[in-house]
Amino acid sequence: MGQSLVKNYLHIVFSTKYREPLIKPPFEDELHRYLWGICYNLECFPVKIGGYTDHIHILCMLSKKIALMKLLEELKSHSSKWMKTKDESLKNFYWQNGYGAFSVNYKGVDVVTRYIANQHEHHHKKTFQEEFRSILIENHVEYDERYVWD
Repeated sequence: MGQSLVKNYLHIVFSTKYREPLIKPPFEDELHRYLWGICYNLECFPVKIGGYTDHIHILCMLSKKIALMKLLEELKSHSSKWMKTKDESLKNFYWQNGYGAFSVNYKGVDVVTRYIANQHEHHHKKTFQEEFRSILIENHVEYDERYVWD
């Protein structure tokens, strides 16, 4: 085959360190736009970015030119440095060490997009930890509870 044809949709999830509720208005929308720009510049074209006060969801297409680990490194390092410049209350802003990344079939993109769009409503009923456990179970990911949270 003469060319590489790739279309890998990913649902990426990560939280603030210790799930601190630091992603608040007016910084939330601005942070989402900032993350969007990082994804776009790395040719990991974003479909939807959202979240809640203590975590982020990103639905994007992983570029054939970059490893998932590098995308996460760029997203987390640049956005945490940027957040710290936004307000004195964010000087200790950090992301958790780990993340979740789950493949999404193109037929499921609309479902995940709606899911991310409804994060605020969703988290009136469920904590991030409950949500993340559900995502892990739904994706048949084996995990050890002792090592999931930081």
